[in-house]
Amino acid sequence: MEEDIDTRKINNSFLRDHNYATEADIISTVEFNSTGELLATGDKGGRVVVFQREQESKNQPHRRGEYNVYSTFQSHEPEFDYLKSLEIEEKINKIRWLPQQNAAYFLLSTNDKTVKLWKISERDKRPEGYNLKDEDGRIRDPATITTLRVPVLRPMDLMVEATPRRIFSNAHTYHINSISVNSDYETYMSTDDLRINLWNLEITNRSFNIVDIKPTNMEELTEVITAAEFHPNQCNTFVYSSSKGSIRLCDMRASALCDNHSKFFEEPEDPSNRSFFSEIISSISDVKFSHSGRYLMTRDYLTVKVWDLNMESKPLETYQVHDYLRSKLCSLYENDCIFDKFECVWNGSDSVIMTGSYNNFFRMFDRNTKRDVTLEASRENSKPRAVLKPRKVCVGGKRRKDEISVDSLDFSKKILHTAWHPYENIIAVAATNNLYIFQDKVN
Repeated sequence: MEEDIDTRKINNSFLRDHNYATEADIISTVEFNSTGELLATGDKGGRVVVFQREQESKNQPHRRGEYNVYSTFQSHEPEFDYLKSLEIEEKINKIRWLPQQNAAYFLLSTNDKTVKLWKISERDKRPEGYNLKDEDGRIRDPATITTLRVPVLRPMDLMVEATPRRIFSNAHTYHINSISVNSDYETYMSTDDLRINLWNLEITNRSFNIVDIKPTNMEELTEVITAAEFHPNQCNTFVYSSSKGSIRLCDMRASALCDNHSKFFEEPEDPSNRSFFSEIISSISDVKFSHSGRYLMTRDYLTVKVWDLNMESKPLETYQVHDYLRSKLCSLYENDCIFDKFECVWNGSDSVIMTGSYNNFFRMFDRNTKRDVTLEASRENSKPRAVLKPRKVCVGGKRRKDEISVDSLDFSKKILHTAWHPYENIIAVAATNNLYIFQDKVN
C-alpha cells in the first residue's frame, strides 16, 4: 500500500458521466472488486454497469490505467406481488463481488426482495463446422450428411457476457437493505428490516434465519435493522446496526439463532444535545469492518464513528461530517432529507475514511494526522486531471470568497454512495446519476 492519500492533492483523473437524465438512472450502489480492477455500479432502473481498469501503457508507464465500460446488463426487472398488491422496484440496493477463482467474475446484486448471482465472462472464440447444423444454426437433413467434420474454434471479436447463475428469492417479507459475503466464500447473508438470513451460494431454495427481531405484536416494534456485515476473516462473526444507534456483534458458534448478541456497542446520549430529532439522527445508515478486522466504522446522520471491537462503552473516534446542519434539522425533516442513508468506506490501510454529504460534497478524515477535508464532485468545477480544491462551509457571520454559505447548499445534490480501491488511492463517488473517479495526484 502506498502512502496515505494526500488530501491537499486529490486529482480528478477520470470522469464518467452516464449522461443520465431520468429517475431510473440514479446510481444506487458502487463497489470495487477485491483486486480493484473492476468497479460495478447499480442504478434505480435495475441495471448494473461494470467498469474495467485499462492496462498501463508501455509508452506511458507512469500513467495509471483509466476505467472504461466493460459490461452493462439488466440485473432486475420491476415485479408485482399479487398476494400483497405491492410493486417490487427494480432498484439495485447493493452489489457485492465474490473473490475471483477463475477467468470469470462473479457478483451478487439485490433489489428489495431477490438476490441474484451473476457470472461475467469473456468469449473471443466461436465454434464452427458442426455436423448436425449449418453455420446459421439450422438443423441439417441427416440424408445430406456424408462426411464427419471435426468442429474448430475460430477467433471472433471479444464479447463480454453476463449470465444469472443463481436466483435467491422468496425469503424476505421486508425490504433487503444489505448483503455481505462471508470470508469462507461459501455463504453470504441478506438483511432486511427485521431479519437476517444465511445462504449457501450453491443452494437457492433454502436459507437459515440467524437474526429475527420481529416482535409478536408489531405495535411493540421500536427499532429496525439498518445494515449488517460479516467480519473480514472470522467466518463466525458478524455485526448489525439498528435505527436506535446501536451495533450488535454476534457469534454464530454460540447458537443457531443469534438473537442474543456477544457484544453491544452504543454511545450514551448527551442530555444537553437532546431534541425532537435525536432519535432520527442517531439511526445508523452504514456499518463497515476495517480491513484488519480490529475496528468498526458506523455512519449516522451527522457523524462517522470508529469503534474498537474490544471497547463497547464508547467510540474510539468521532468525526463530524456536517455539524453545520444541526441548526437546519427542522427544514431537513420537512423535506425528508433527514432520512437519507449515507454510506462510509475505509481506504486500503484503514488510515483514512470517506463519506458523503450534500451539495455534492464528500468528506475525508485522516485518522493519523487528524486532518480532514471537504471536496466536491461536480462537472462545473472538475475538469479531467485537474486538482480538486478543498471546500469550506460558512455558518453565519462574514463569508470569505472561497466559502459557501450553509443556506446556499443544494440538498437535492447528495453523495450517498462511495467506494475506495482496496490497494490504491483511487476513489469512486456517485453523485446522483454521474460517476466520478478520482485518484491522488501523480507528481
